Order: sequence, then structure tokens, then C-alpha cells
Amino acid sequence: MRFEHLIQINDLNNPLQEFLNREQLWQGLWQRVEQPEIFLPGLDGCQILARSAEGIERRLDFGNTHIHDRVTFVAQEWLQFAIASGEAHAGGVLRITLEEPEPQALFLRFNYQTTLQQEGENAKYAEYVKSAYVASDLDTVRVIRLLVSKGTEV
Repeated sequence: MRFEHLIQINDLNNPLQEFLNREQLWQGLWQRVEQPEIFLPGLDGCQILARSAEGIERRLDFGNTHIHDRVTFVAQEWLQFAIASGEAHAGGVLRITLEEPEPQALFLRFNYQTTLQQEGENAKYAEYVKSAYVASDLDTVRVIRLLVSKGTEV
């Protein structure tokens, strides 16, 4: 399954909305890498297994289930989470791209690639998964805004 959606971060037509700058948004996304427990309900822990200039390898612990992923990035442009396939997970890729079509008009583009088939008897399940992805991504933005409003180092 390939699925992509866009979340508007700053609405230039809404003067009541607290704007995030690119650095704040990036730092918030980086917290999702370093402290994913804040963003992923049910995540018991995360171990950074390796760091390099090319990325970070992690183990995410959901109870007795352990998922390994590799995070690659270009600072303030995009993050990519590549989840290894295994017994607990079929694997997949999530790329989050920061977009700024005009100054301060920030968006996040979420692009998912999984092995889930979207046709036939899986069609309804695929739609459920897509809506869960959107809800999780909206929650990511909510958490980033919360961290910024509390003055937390993001």
C-alpha cells in the first residue's frame, strides 16, 4: 500500500493560530526520533542501537514485541523511518517531508509504503489503517505544538 497525506502546520489566514517556525517543527520531529514514547501510545521503550552520519538504528519495545527501524534524514527537510520486516511486523517505510511553499506556510507530507494490499478483502482494512495513520500524524503535530507551548526544549 502506498498512502500519502498532507497536514497544514501554519494557516497564514488564521492570525489566532500560534505559528511554528521550521526549526521548531524540525526539533519536534526529531523528538519523535529520540523520544518516541511521547508520540507513540503503547510504546514501552526505545533503545538507540547505533548512530552515524547516515542515520540512527533503534529498537522499539511494545511489550514483548520488538521492532527494529532505521531513521535517515536531511536536517530540516525530511525524516525517513524504515521498519525492518520480521515476525512482529511486515516492514514498511514512512517519510515525513517538511514543505514550505511560501515563507511561514509550513506543511508536513507523510508518505507511507507498506506491504498491505488495498484491493479485495483487504480494502476495508486498508482504509482503517490509512485513517489510523492520519490520526497518529495529527497527534504528532499536536504533541509538537504542546511541547513548543510549554517551552520544552524541542
